[in-house]
Amino acid sequence: MRNIIICLLLLAGTIAWAHDTPPWRPSSQEQQQLDAAAFQAVDQDITDKFGDVQSVVVIQKGRKVYEFYRDGQPDTLREVHSVTKSALALLVGTALQRGQISSLDQPVLDLMPEWKALNADSRASSITLRHLLSMTPGFDVDDPTGTAPALAPAAAWARPMGAAPGQRFAYDNSVPSIVAAVLERAAGRPIEDLARDQLFTPLAMREPSLLRGRLSMRTEDMAKLGYLMRQDGRWADQPLMPPGFVAQIIHPESSGGAPVRLPYGLLWWVASRNTYFASGHGGQLVWVHTPLDLIVAVTSKVSPQGVQRGEALKLVRERVFPAAQRRFSATSAP
Repeated sequence: MRNIIICLLLLAGTIAWAHDTPPWRPSSQEQQQLDAAAFQAVDQDITDKFGDVQSVVVIQKGRKVYEFYRDGQPDTLREVHSVTKSALALLVGTALQRGQISSLDQPVLDLMPEWKALNADSRASSITLRHLLSMTPGFDVDDPTGTAPALAPAAAWARPMGAAPGQRFAYDNSVPSIVAAVLERAAGRPIEDLARDQLFTPLAMREPSLLRGRLSMRTEDMAKLGYLMRQDGRWADQPLMPPGFVAQIIHPESSGGAPVRLPYGLLWWVASRNTYFASGHGGQLVWVHTPLDLIVAVTSKVSPQGVQRGEALKLVRERVFPAAQRRFSATSAP
């Protein structure tokens, strides 16, 4: 059975990625010295106190101000888990920009009429893309750890309903496979082609990898997802998503719930009015804080003990954020 969530980022092995130049502004020697001074303690703390954390990239005001790789390999492809969901939200934005879909509030059955016979509950007919992206379609789901295997799209749609669409948040690993199937139908193209042509090639990402059923990408490429959000969906002065779509993504659609237990927008978690993030199982993170124009990408080693420790978010909040504040207030322009 094809796993559409994985296929979202899995591209053909022979594709050569063009324009492999990051979007970050260049740094002067003085800026680099100030960066190193601000983040010096972070480097040591990760090495000594945050053993689960494997890599970190920090972008501030359009510059790469810090990076850490425990293995010393910046080009290593690292597992991102459910950060994939947040990338899918951006792909939906590119489909809106290109007119492949007309609205997030269009009922799913308008595009997938054959699914009507799969679910006899009349409430299923009112499920929209927005309900799916906000994890509020109403399916009867109980996955507090966020680790349940994803179902195929038709099987996911056929599940019993537990609430009317829009009434209840329930984290659901099968939702992205439904969204991907809808995008394929709307665009008339495989999801792999859409991801390659509309998101990952424009962002000059390295080819992702599929290893033991897990999706991997470079940490710096994870940061590009946050950078695209900060640019309101524009990349190199070209609109990849409609103006204002990012504001919809980070507007809380519900108070959220497990596994992160924070408000939820459209496949992104919303910590506050100024902070939102993509989260993958075991400490994979793309964290955005708008007042400091700050993007932090983190990958972590996954283990049951590491999940309990939650080092990635602690690192960002307790070490990286104060360092970014120091750097922001430094005398030289950031």
